[in-house]
Amino acid sequence: MAHILVIGSGMAGLVAALRAARRHDVTIVTKDVLTAGSTAWAQGGIAAAVFPDDSAALHARDTLIAGAGLSDPAAVDILCTEGPARVHDLVRLGVAFDPAPGAVAPFDEVSDWARGLEAAHSIARILHAGGDATGRVIETALAAAVREGRIRAREFARAASLIVRGGAVVGAVIESPGDEPGATRVDEVEADAVIIAPGGNGRLYRHTTNPPVATGDGVVLAYAAGAAIADLEFVQFHPTVLAGGGLVSEAVRGEGATLLDADGRRFMLEVDPRGELAPRDIVARAIARQMRAQGGAPVLLDATMLGRDVLQRRFPTIDALVRASGVDWAVAPVPVTPAAHYAMGGALTDMDGRTTVPGLFAVGEVGSTGVHGANRLASNSLLEALVVGWRAGDAVGAAGSVPALPVPAHLPAPAPASRVSTTQESVGSDPLDNPVPVVAELAPDALAPGSTPWSADRVRDRAWEALGLERTGDEIAAFARELADARPADDEARSLLPLARLTASAALARTESRGAHWRDDFPDTDPAQRVRRVVVLPSGASPELWRSTAVGAGVAPQEVSA
Repeated sequence: MAHILVIGSGMAGLVAALRAARRHDVTIVTKDVLTAGSTAWAQGGIAAAVFPDDSAALHARDTLIAGAGLSDPAAVDILCTEGPARVHDLVRLGVAFDPAPGAVAPFDEVSDWARGLEAAHSIARILHAGGDATGRVIETALAAAVREGRIRAREFARAASLIVRGGAVVGAVIESPGDEPGATRVDEVEADAVIIAPGGNGRLYRHTTNPPVATGDGVVLAYAAGAAIADLEFVQFHPTVLAGGGLVSEAVRGEGATLLDADGRRFMLEVDPRGELAPRDIVARAIARQMRAQGGAPVLLDATMLGRDVLQRRFPTIDALVRASGVDWAVAPVPVTPAAHYAMGGALTDMDGRTTVPGLFAVGEVGSTGVHGANRLASNSLLEALVVGWRAGDAVGAAGSVPALPVPAHLPAPAPASRVSTTQESVGSDPLDNPVPVVAELAPDALAPGSTPWSADRVRDRAWEALGLERTGDEIAAFARELADARPADDEARSLLPLARLTASAALARTESRGAHWRDDFPDTDPAQRVRRVVVLPSGASPELWRSTAVGAGVAPQEVSA
């Protein structure tokens, strides 16, 4: 029996832990309580082709189109083909999806389920639970299953670094509260394999929908351990966040809500024929431009046509948020703005969660499977967490038993025809069906220490300016130069500084606009750049910026210095 260490406790991590625990000894380490991650914040739903008039092929086609040419078709096929079975597995774990209006208990699976429509889906296939609390319902059921099993969970603990020996990950250095007030306990936890699942990178930005724990720890952990990192330039900004904070799910627009300018005029149909249900990157940029045209004032989301009963029944969480902001959205539009929401990039993996380092798996938002491409299709994130978490839990094993992904070769960019997808499968007559080349590129050491102290808030403010919805090469380059001499002034900046460096490098290298990555100085999509770029920690680099200097069990961590 192997020991498997899972870092993070969102949907992907909990699913992986439950599957791995059937054959192995499993420990979960999480920065907060077991249910505090991004999954519990997910209002929208989970997309899957479970209804008779839908199909995995149609779901896959919608995913590939939304991905703007960078979605890995073989990975997408796995997601959409296996997704329906995994959704039924959630039901067996205790998740109750919402019934359709008029359905009578006891409810039948599928035939009695309500189905929602969201942006860029060609058919209503989104399942919800608890109205607009799908993530929380799923997370609660998974956490209950973990607590009922023999899985150990260490809450309020975090991975300070991964332990690498002989080129393989063999455990992690874990920091947790000590016995004395203010003290920190440091343990080296050995493992046959480590699954990182700590969530995304939203806290890199001043405005985000993500919880406080989403500081990009997983990406930096993987990078410091030598794993290839892919696609960090692609950050999805959710179009509709309350001006005072709080996400308003895309499902509201799926039900018929519209976007209005400051004068009450609907503007999205002038931008895209799909209107408010265009892909998120299009809607978010349209809102940002409209806000700029009206002096920075938020746009308005008008859901009054849905009526009070629908808003309260279908969106109870959002209804409470909106009312707390002082707006009765049953009678008046609500002000909204875009905010950083989801990272398409992360540690390069296949659909089993394997990274390029033996013994290290990455699942959920921290991983980059190629499913989402340049722009995630709405409600595919929970499905990917479920499918990849499930497969990783089944695949993980004793030390050395699971080979790592090969590291992509350094090739002259763009060289798109010479590489294959991470699933090693091919091809079709439609360009979207062709594998996406994966090319390794040289990049500066993102962990190199500098001399100028930067706080996490300073990183966030500059990232919002330079790496936000609309970017320019000059602004990105200026930010990169500033970061080159930066060192972390607080604990959170230990993650955000290297993450910002990696993201700026990726955004500067992609001299085109594609999906969620928009360059004002390169507004067109370049077919020659249909390629996924990855970077690896340079040979001989030293990860002082990320790691605490304490590595021994029971030793209090010291200050990180330049």
